[in-house]
Amino acid sequence: MNHSDQIAPEQGILGVLSGKSGEHTFQIFAQNRKIGSVVKLPFPMRESNNQAWAVTQLDEALKVLKDQEHFCVDPKSIDKNSNIKDSLTGKSDSSSSDFFLSNSLNAIDEPDHKRLRTLVSKAFTPRYMESLRPRVEKLANELLDQVQDQGEMDLVKDYANPLPINVISDMIGVPKSDHSKIHEWSEGIANGLGVGTADPKSAESLKLFGEYIKQLVANKRQQPSDDLISQLISIEEQGDRLDEKELISMIQLLIFAGHETTSTLISTGTLMLLDHPDQLEILKNDHSLIPSAVEEMLRYSGPSTTAGPRYALKDVELGGQQIKKGDMIFPLLKSANRDEKHFTNSEELDITRKIKRHLAFGQGVHMCLGAPLARVEGDIAFTTLLKRMPNLQLNIPREDVRWKFKLAAQGLSSLPVSF
Repeated sequence: MNHSDQIAPEQGILGVLSGKSGEHTFQIFAQNRKIGSVVKLPFPMRESNNQAWAVTQLDEALKVLKDQEHFCVDPKSIDKNSNIKDSLTGKSDSSSSDFFLSNSLNAIDEPDHKRLRTLVSKAFTPRYMESLRPRVEKLANELLDQVQDQGEMDLVKDYANPLPINVISDMIGVPKSDHSKIHEWSEGIANGLGVGTADPKSAESLKLFGEYIKQLVANKRQQPSDDLISQLISIEEQGDRLDEKELISMIQLLIFAGHETTSTLISTGTLMLLDHPDQLEILKNDHSLIPSAVEEMLRYSGPSTTAGPRYALKDVELGGQQIKKGDMIFPLLKSANRDEKHFTNSEELDITRKIKRHLAFGQGVHMCLGAPLARVEGDIAFTTLLKRMPNLQLNIPREDVRWKFKLAAQGLSSLPVSF
């Protein structure tokens, strides 16, 4: 009997959300989808009579993500004095952690969300993302140049991590000399912030990260250049602009979200292909399938396990369950993306699959702003890798591949490969 059979399915979901589920994540999700589309979680909601729920199937997850009349991202939209968020990270004295979580685009509701997103979207257009292709290709080739003659590399450290961090840092206006610092802080934040956890080290990373961005913004005000921070400083619309707090929080989020998830897509996507040699072979013979392969990788095991929690604005029925005002709801993206009702052979990787919709980037008004960039980077990362290293293979026994769990996401700590 394996580990996932020995624990209650809803306990299993809590294990996934707090990063303690090992490789049993998808078994746990499949078990829960059989139980129902909305599952009660044994999650302690401090100082409140509210309940936590996990949404396991696609239709209901979509409803939660898109229905702003019944669900919000900030519990203060329900009650200005709400301290529900303390249940999520554990009480933390760190104002920087609170700052990072509470002022960013993905943690505020309308009308502030629309105002901020409209301002940022002006600089973050799909057309602009496409224009970055030559730069991303150059970076991908430079990274592979450094390891080509060695015949082996750690795909995480040498390729999947540095590619997106360099792209987003360049876009935003972080000097090259500071890229590694940014990555270090970002790792510290991701490793220490999970559901029900608050690591003092992550609070320290957040503090240093916040101070750094503050200084960077001050420098850009004095000497603007052709980058995203300078654009955000100068953008004004109908007398609206980002105030200092919003600006710093926005830049933190863009840097953090702009590389963490894409790094994970590149490294875990490579492992998916190595685990499915038939799919890898198809892709090596036809690079035009890479964009559809990226969508299938995102569906099969996208970087984010769950979307940020939603809170019920009023009593509502969802998936046959009575949700009370103030209840916390976790839309499980990885589970919804394997919903048998929507995907044939949902537990199989099929890079030729025609996907109408998946939830890897979320949906609704909070859908990931950087999705077009992630798609461009994924496309280029896999195309460059397979062109230059068609004989790619794992350099360690498969059972020695090590996972790491961070911020309700699943990634690889390293992936030694030879070519």
